[in-house]
Amino acid sequence: MKKLLNNKNRKIKKTSFAKNIISLLIAHVFIKLIGFVNKIYLTNKEGFGDEGNAIYSSAFQIYTLFLTISSIGIPNAVSKLVSERLAIGDSRGAHKIFKIAFITFGIIGFICSLTLYLSAEYISCTLIQIPEAKLSLEALSPSIFFVSITSVIKGYFNGRENLNVGANSQTVEQFFRTFLTAILIEYIAQVTGFNTKVMAATAAIASTISEIVCFMYLYKYYLRMKREIGNEIRQSINYKYKGRRKILKEIFSVSIPMSIGPVIGGINKNIDSITIMRGLKQFITEIEAKIQYGILTGKVDTIIAFPLSFNSIFSSILIPAVSSANASGKFLNANRKIEFSILMSVLIGVPSAVGIIFFAEPILELLFPNQPDGAVLLQISASSIVFTMISQNVNAVLHGLGKTIITIFILIIGVIVKIILNTCLLNIDPNEFILGGIRGAAFANTVSCILVCMIEIIIMKKYINIEFNIKKFIKPIVSTIIMMICLICTYNILLGIVSKKMCILISILISIIIYCMMLIVLRTFSNDEIKLLPCGEKLYKVLKFLKIYS
Repeated sequence: MKKLLNNKNRKIKKTSFAKNIISLLIAHVFIKLIGFVNKIYLTNKEGFGDEGNAIYSSAFQIYTLFLTISSIGIPNAVSKLVSERLAIGDSRGAHKIFKIAFITFGIIGFICSLTLYLSAEYISCTLIQIPEAKLSLEALSPSIFFVSITSVIKGYFNGRENLNVGANSQTVEQFFRTFLTAILIEYIAQVTGFNTKVMAATAAIASTISEIVCFMYLYKYYLRMKREIGNEIRQSINYKYKGRRKILKEIFSVSIPMSIGPVIGGINKNIDSITIMRGLKQFITEIEAKIQYGILTGKVDTIIAFPLSFNSIFSSILIPAVSSANASGKFLNANRKIEFSILMSVLIGVPSAVGIIFFAEPILELLFPNQPDGAVLLQISASSIVFTMISQNVNAVLHGLGKTIITIFILIIGVIVKIILNTCLLNIDPNEFILGGIRGAAFANTVSCILVCMIEIIIMKKYINIEFNIKKFIKPIVSTIIMMICLICTYNILLGIVSKKMCILISILISIIIYCMMLIVLRTFSNDEIKLLPCGEKLYKVLKFLKIYS
């Protein structure tokens, strides 16, 4: 019988850590590139621009907060509970958790959708003081329901360590959203005479339809896998019956603490939505304040989010990995994944932050030629990239260990610091103090991110006996310095030869190649770690042949 079960388990293998990283990395690159194209198109579109970004982004931040309440904790909570059940061979219990979560959060999602729709006027006119955002809020409200049930399906497959399906669904969603947005915006722009308010609402409608398409894709995948899952359930071992109430209690005991953290994060983002317009209108007109808010939330946040998206791969994988290790008591492999993930955060974050700080203006001119303002805001915000990346991974580790309450208190500290700084700096005339006005909001967010990151690292080291190799983390900094020297030299040499756009593109491409080469020459990765990279096995063989690795 054991032999039969072992054979069965081989057939229904979990996706490996390395394969998860590679497949998710490819998917995330594609998703973010499409999303970038969408944002570039909207910002440069006549009638939309920074003002359209302000309307859409303010509505989207409120929508995200409602979404957080209804569903953001679901994927990680379901993933954690499912992975724990599967770790002890209880496939039936894992699937029961999925079914109950699907119904429960579907109801919660519907209630949140209805609440947002009915309160759209009050939120737009009174809370964020951008009345034009009402239509966008109403257009976004139905998607909360679909994201809620979609999140449960993603969480179930994440718990089975099959993150590919979630990545694929996001790719489908983003591709459809970009394609539909372009079609609808072009039509609405002509019909309404480039009405910014209606164009922003149209972008919101495209987002809602894309979430419906994402749900349809995931549900179809679940139906296709249902027979295989059923066979696994029939072979389930260690199943222990639990009633619906007990399972619901388990789900909420994990999802509520996990949701509180993102809810606080959502409140953190909405601090800007609520305070910026009020603060800026003391010194400038409402239209100018709206444009500055649009620059921060539309262009700056989009650019900063691009490198952060790569890091989310590792944080998604860490929760089930650490949770499973915590359940089984086998932490050696989990510690390696934690160290590798944090190393990757530094490897991606340091060059991204430094590159953006030095070349903020050329980057904005390249991406948003019709709306290039915001270089200083981008430079201030870029300083938070590395700390945010590390914080994402450490936060995932603490969630995997079940220390969600601690992460909540840490985030509350970050929110309090941001509120204090926002309140003080937004009420200072930017002509009198360099960090006054809108720059103060960007600075407040950066300080908050750094503080949260430092506290989380200290807390994590109390619960996990993990020692980081400092030399490994110095190597990316050395590589970044060499990369930046080459980037600046290349840019200045090409500046008078080719156009400014081609100059920055070629310089960035060359600097990326040099950075990767320096990481290899300095032997930043161990033999095992280099195999976790995309095409790692082949790369290792080449480096071994060149005698760089032994």
